[in-house]
Parts: sequence; C-alpha cells; structure tokens
Amino acid sequence: VQLQASGGGLVQPGGSLRLSCAASGSIFSSNAMGWYRQAPGKQRELVASISSGGNTHYVLSVKGRFTISRDNAKNTVWLQMNAMKPEDTAVYYCNRIPYRTEYWGQGTQVTVSS
Repeated sequence: VQLQASGGGLVQPGGSLRLSCAASGSIFSSNAMGWYRQAPGKQRELVASISSGGNTHYVLSVKGRFTISRDNAKNTVWLQMNAMKPEDTAVYYCNRIPYRTEYWGQGTQVTVSS
C-alpha cells in the first residue's frame, strides 16, 4: 500500500499550492498523519503533522506559512502552502506518523522559482 501525494507544480516565490493525499481507511483512521519533504542532497524531513483529533505541529521553517488539515470521513490530508520560498523546493510525501516504509509513494514535486 502506498500513499499518493498530488498537487505539486511550479510556483513563483510568494505563491501558493495545495497538496492532497488520499489514504485507505486502515492507514488513516486513528493515526497521526504527516507531510514530509526531501530536497536535493538532503534527508527527508517531517514538515507538518496532524493527530487524529486535529492537533497540528510544524517545523519552524514553515510555521505560519503552511497549514495541514485532514478529513477523517474522506481519509484525506491536505497541505496548504502559502508565501512559498525557493527553499521549499522539494519532493513532498505523505505518510503516517511514525512513518511506515511501505507507505512511501513517489511524492509530488514542488518547485518554487521565478
């Protein structure tokens, strides 16, 4: 089972994107979910997480700009990214928390460039 992220693309600095990730109920239901990203030459990092009850946490570099949300009925998690910066360029993935290796999908490429 893999989680497929979608919604990436090319955006100018200061722009916005909204990523989506749909999961099966067995993965989603009572698990915290997270958005991770991996920039070229860097390790994959967790940038935003949301508990099954809706509590959210963000890495400092995206706090105030990114918003994670989920719909438990639709088994979907989103990442709204605003005021984007070139350093947000990365492949973005969703996974549960803690992540499961077998759930990694191909991710969605996000490129912030003028």
